[in-house]
Amino acid sequence: MSSEGFDIYTIIILVLAVFIFVRLRSVLGTRTGNERRPDIAPRSPQPAPDAPADNVTHLPQRPSDPARDAEASAEPAADRWAGVASPDSPVARGLDEIAAAERGFDARQFLTGARAAYEMIVSAFAAGDRKTLKPLLAKDVFDNFSAAIADRESRSETVESSFVSIEKAEFTGAEVVGRSAQLTVRFVSKLINATRDRDGTVIDGDPTAIVDIVDVWTFARELNSRDPNWRLISTEAV
Repeated sequence: MSSEGFDIYTIIILVLAVFIFVRLRSVLGTRTGNERRPDIAPRSPQPAPDAPADNVTHLPQRPSDPARDAEASAEPAADRWAGVASPDSPVARGLDEIAAAERGFDARQFLTGARAAYEMIVSAFAAGDRKTLKPLLAKDVFDNFSAAIADRESRSETVESSFVSIEKAEFTGAEVVGRSAQLTVRFVSKLINATRDRDGTVIDGDPTAIVDIVDVWTFARELNSRDPNWRLISTEAV
């Protein structure tokens, strides 16, 4: 029994060993897709793609030339400053001059920024906020504003100024002076404005009345400067 049993177990083990060997060989001999691909014969030359149609535009591979690009992208004079300046007016010609010297100049965007700057400057002046005013004003204008604030502070006067609306902001001048672009804007706004003395008594203006204010301001910026900010260089109340 033991000899017979031994022989049977031996046969079973041998059969299992052979079976496992065959299966391993089968697996090892099968590609999984992760092996290095064998060299393949070069493909036959492919026909060149058809030439592009004439109406397909490719980006030019050439150095940028701001003057050339500005000239190439210029709109017709009648359309370029539509809603901003009349064709062939002094303002339109000044804007053309600035746009030719300053790539990416956008007159409409400037007016949007000028409206925001106007409200910010008027409000900061009323509040005596020199920190806000300084980066927005040319040095001599800041000095004048600061002196007026100091004079007001010396008398302990306060100004209450509240914007109701900016009715209009329009160019009245545009020119290049040396390396500086200068843009003059006429602002028409509605404000509530009053000045009080140290006792709180109104000595100028009316805290309940809406008044029309007209200001003509000139902003300047060095052409092609890395500093994107325009600064107020002169003011005129009309």
